[in-house]
Amino acid sequence: MSNDSKNGPHAADHAPVISNFLRTIIENDLKDGAHLRPGLPQVITRFPPEPNGYLHIGHAKSICLNFGLARDYDGRCHLRFDDTNPEKEEQEYVDTIIDSVHWLGFSYEHDAKQHLYFASDYFDQLYAMAEHLIELGHAYVDSQNAEEMAANRGNFGEPGKNSPYRDRTVAESLDLFHRMKAGEFQNGEHIVRAKIDMASPNMNMRDPAIYRIRHAHHHRTGDKWCVYPMYDFAHPIEDAIENVTHSVCTLEFQDHRPFYDWVLEHLADGGFFQRPLPKQYEFSRLNLTYIVTSKRKLRQLVEENIVDGWDDPRMPTLVGMRRRGYTPEAIQLMCERTGVTKSDGWIDYSVLEGCLREDLDPKAPRATAVLRPLKLVIDNFPDELSVECSSPVHPHHPERGNRHFPITKELWIEQDDFMETPSKGYFRLFPGNKVRLRYGYVVECTGCNKDAAGNVIAVHCSYFPDSKSGTEGSANYKVKGNIHWVSAHHAVVAEVRLYDRLFTDPHPDAGGKDFLQVLNPNAKEVVTAYLEQGIHAAQPGDCFQFERHGYFVADRVDSVAGKPVFNRVVTLKDSWGK
Repeated sequence: MSNDSKNGPHAADHAPVISNFLRTIIENDLKDGAHLRPGLPQVITRFPPEPNGYLHIGHAKSICLNFGLARDYDGRCHLRFDDTNPEKEEQEYVDTIIDSVHWLGFSYEHDAKQHLYFASDYFDQLYAMAEHLIELGHAYVDSQNAEEMAANRGNFGEPGKNSPYRDRTVAESLDLFHRMKAGEFQNGEHIVRAKIDMASPNMNMRDPAIYRIRHAHHHRTGDKWCVYPMYDFAHPIEDAIENVTHSVCTLEFQDHRPFYDWVLEHLADGGFFQRPLPKQYEFSRLNLTYIVTSKRKLRQLVEENIVDGWDDPRMPTLVGMRRRGYTPEAIQLMCERTGVTKSDGWIDYSVLEGCLREDLDPKAPRATAVLRPLKLVIDNFPDELSVECSSPVHPHHPERGNRHFPITKELWIEQDDFMETPSKGYFRLFPGNKVRLRYGYVVECTGCNKDAAGNVIAVHCSYFPDSKSGTEGSANYKVKGNIHWVSAHHAVVAEVRLYDRLFTDPHPDAGGKDFLQVLNPNAKEVVTAYLEQGIHAAQPGDCFQFERHGYFVADRVDSVAGKPVFNRVVTLKDSWGK
């Protein structure tokens, strides 16, 4: 079973849609015809990442929300790259973001048109609109350095001070802006600011910057520009150019909304846009325990080789989670179930893992794997005998048939399925006890071999030939223990990576903590395992439930034909901290 499909089913296939305040807003707008415009859907949303890194699970919430709202209300969602900072952006990030959106099961195609956009598509228009604001006296060129601007900005208890350049003439500001574009000045020498109110209680309205100088090569426009718009200026304009109706973002942008509206109102007054204008709405971001989502901290994990790259299965990046074996359906289900609110809160990581188990359980074929092997020798089993055993591919889907595997004289079992001196309530192998080899025979333990250090290296037993599962004789044997096994002669030897949470603290970087101090030393363990013979044909991305152990996926990078490498996706039960 491969979980690597490009267009997975919607979360709605798992659970009914849960209403929220954004759905209420959209439904009221539809009823009122608030965004009724010829030839356009009444709901147009957008997902606007900056191409300066890999997407993580927090971005998945925004992707599912924006694309999901558009899907559910017969609208469209744009994928738009806000590539206004050439120093940090690369085509590599553009490519991986596009791939991640597709992998999550969403498309930016609508009415046979691809709605894929870039802020850099609009650089000429953005420049012209900044010019317009300067011409009308709504913006000016400031020549303070960064330290002076910060000092004059004030704080929440103190109003800011007007720049000494705030009253420059329109002609002087326009001349400087044109010369900024022509490349006459160095980075930071001048900046364009909106002229609003330096005494505003909202710090974002204290003459925010709208254009700055950046002498840097842009991944799409090359060296054509050396002035670039600020995100807060470009974002509302891009929304308006693309006829976005509902601009949905996270709560940290709530205080930026007045400037969003200021920009659009002034440009609509100037004839650049027709009303109704886009409206911004904010929701709480996804705060998931046991992870960090800061791009700086994720980059540190990669660059300091704490993890094995951006797609390390311990990372919360979508490429890492995909490689780990997380499914798009499970992520969509989690995003739907955790809801959309305007108040911040924490979601325990176990919620995501629960959604993953729920998605994988009906899909994943079963298989037998021994992760910590111990040799079991059936002394009275003929040396050359091989008896076929069988079990369901999936216990709840008999139509999927059975899988077949042999039992032989020497088997591999789990180390913890034998105790020389059993503890109370232990029903597996110990001298004199009988257990059933799952799908095979009942055996009685007769003893064990040890090495010079006293470690058990082999367990011995005898089998009862008339006790095979599925035969009449099996009913004559009543045993409490039932253990799994694989034939030593037929087993597939495979590398298995046992992944766990990367941090031991549910809030690894909260309150200024050093997140590197709470790394989980057991977040990755590599073992050599023995798997049932049919597993050798597993393809990269194929997922199985290894009975008793959990869900495992054939690694998408390191697996090769006939020699799969498996990653543990998630355990069968939530055992964290227990």
